[in-house]
Amino acid sequence: MGRLFVVNLEGKIYSCKHCRTHLALCEDIVSKSFHCRHGKAYLFNKVVNVSVGEKEERQMTTGMHTVADIFCVGCGSIVGWTYETAHEKSQKYKEGKSVLERFKVSGPDGSNYWVGAHIGGSDADDA
Repeated sequence: MGRLFVVNLEGKIYSCKHCRTHLALCEDIVSKSFHCRHGKAYLFNKVVNVSVGEKEERQMTTGMHTVADIFCVGCGSIVGWTYETAHEKSQKYKEGKSVLERFKVSGPDGSNYWVGAHIGGSDADDA
């Protein structure tokens, strides 16, 4: 494994809730109306300091998509997913964009988004 280079963002940022590694800027939010297992999720034009997992086909509420989970490069925790391919024409705008789950990141004001049922939960809840 090589040396880890981390991009530090300036402005209002979202960061990993575990290690505080910068992930995205507020100005790169495309939509705040996404949802996942843990509640709210935001779609971003650009995210940084993530590694991309294996591509897989997933049936989502808006149809079939080819996606890959994204992981924080600082601590390795999963923080969301990226859209590789949208199979529905109306969903093509998502391609190349990434979703960060609010449950897994800290907001620009340093706040965390907690879901009542998952407080005190373990990483096994993500499986």
